[in-house]
Amino acid sequence: TRLVSDWSSDVCSSDLALLAIAFYTLIERKFLGYFQTRKGPNKPAIIGLPVPFADAIKLFLKEQTKPTMSNSAPFIVAPGLRLFLALILWVLFPHASQSFFITFGILFFLCVSRTRVYATFIGGWCSNSKYALLGALRGVAQTISYEVRISLILIRALLALNNLDILSISLNQKSWILLLIPLITILWFITNLAETNRTPFDFAEGESELVSGFNIEYSRGLFALIFIAEYTSILAIRILTAAIYSGHLESPLLRSAMLLTKTLLLATLFIWIRATLPRIRYDHLIHLTWKRFLPLSLSTILIIVPISFMLS
Repeated sequence: TRLVSDWSSDVCSSDLALLAIAFYTLIERKFLGYFQTRKGPNKPAIIGLPVPFADAIKLFLKEQTKPTMSNSAPFIVAPGLRLFLALILWVLFPHASQSFFITFGILFFLCVSRTRVYATFIGGWCSNSKYALLGALRGVAQTISYEVRISLILIRALLALNNLDILSISLNQKSWILLLIPLITILWFITNLAETNRTPFDFAEGESELVSGFNIEYSRGLFALIFIAEYTSILAIRILTAAIYSGHLESPLLRSAMLLTKTLLLATLFIWIRATLPRIRYDHLIHLTWKRFLPLSLSTILIIVPISFMLS
């Protein structure tokens, strides 16, 4: 019975994740329309609600094509692997009726998020296209440049909270002490932008520079899987951020409502940044991550360690 309950909970979480992604794309398109003073997808049916489902039907019914010289098996597996790694992060979603607990949830998040770079590289390499390979290499180099920094930021949070379980962190009364150091919050937010390949750090998919990047040879359902995986990762990392900075509330209902509210606010802020900031140069990103953010990440550890010992 417990195994059936855990399996049904996982399936339900995946279904809710896919449904949330569908309507998040609709909200993003509507907000971008308002930000850029143009019409968004608000005409079909009721305020454009069928648009995400129409897009999915259109993509999965189109003809599937692939390069003649591509490696067929990795070419098909790479988008599915990318989506699987994005959906598996949703098992970390902290809610009031957990069916199972992952004691080392933060380590699980780091392992899964670091593994996603292989799906990006495989997708670009097996396409046997110069543009796809160049986009994959840029995406891998970008990931390497900030993966050390995101680990250091999480280490600071773990030093302050003294826990690896995301549910316990969301229930911890000391979560608010992270807000005492705005530099940590800013670094974490910028790292999230780079982690999810969002503007202004969307170098793996540079339309004006790489003819769409590593996914240039993908179409139909395989492109839809890559698209869904990207937005799944965005919402999963927003939930993780909201859990770490959630503070403490006694009522499970209020805690869940606060977590969802903060997740939506963060997701809306990402849309706002996409509509506001242009894509920066690639060498500027490498310079920013290695020569600016990495020393700041190391120096802030010296600040958070005494604070955590004083409050422990």
